[in-house]
This record gives sequence, C-alpha cells and structure tokens, in this order.
Amino acid sequence: MSYCKQEGKDRIIFVTKEDHEAPSNAELIADDPNDPYEDPGLILPSGEINWNCPCLGGMASGPCGEQFKSAFSCFHYSTEEVKGSDCVDRFRGMQECMQRYPELYPQEDDNENVPPQGGDEGGAAKATPSTDDSNPSPTSGPGSASFSEDAPPADRTVSS
Repeated sequence: MSYCKQEGKDRIIFVTKEDHEAPSNAELIADDPNDPYEDPGLILPSGEINWNCPCLGGMASGPCGEQFKSAFSCFHYSTEEVKGSDCVDRFRGMQECMQRYPELYPQEDDNENVPPQGGDEGGAAKATPSTDDSNPSPTSGPGSASFSEDAPPADRTVSS
C-alpha cells in the first residue's frame, strides 16, 4: 500500500510493487508556449528563430549581428536541395564583417600556429625564435610560426 509523507516543501510518495504493475493514470499537462519560465530553445513553437537563445552565444548582437541574422535566417529557411547553398553570399558578408573585428570574433586557425602550453608548475618561459636552423624545433626554423608583438603574453609562452 502506497502512502505520502510531507517533509518541508517536499512531498515523498512511497509506492509498492503492485502500484508499479498497474498502468499509470497520470495526465500530462501540455507545455504552455507563453510560460515565461519555459526556455523555448533556438526555434520557437511558431517556427521562427529565437534570437535571444543563449545557444547563439550572443552572435545575433554586436557589430556583425545583422549579417549573422541574415545568414542564419537564410540557412534556416533554405529549401534548396543542398540546404543553405543559396546563402553563400550572406555567409561571406558575415565572414567579412567578422574579419573586421578580430578581437571580438577570433579566427579558429589563429590558435593553430601557437605552440601548446605545458602544464609545468614551475612557470612558463617566453619563447624566442631561434636563428640556428641546424636543430629545428616547433618554435624555430623554416615554416614555423612567428610571434607577433601584438599577441597577448599567453600566446607567446611555451613549457620549459
């Protein structure tokens, strides 16, 4: 036999094996699309894009927000066989805008040329490009990354 017990704000329900064997008669309440506490996600129930969704990471605002919205909307509503293939010019415009603001929109490949940072607890030493090509290392020699004076200090460190 099942019973309930109230502990503060919590209600504890104890059930028996027999209770679990019987089909549930619980009625599910439909989601209220106007519930202010319900997080609707990227696509609203109406099918429109939720520009306030945290999943967009703020891309819909900022200096390139309009270009992002244009490109993303085009992709979302695209009916082409290759979805979004009709949106290339809009994405190109968004990319050009983002390249004008590298401090806000860093390129993914910006970190590819930086040596990995080690977990050395003794601290990290500043990297100095070597002029000795007889013993090439990841931080020296032909084809290696040069360090910009404008780069943040964290980008110019390597483990010692």
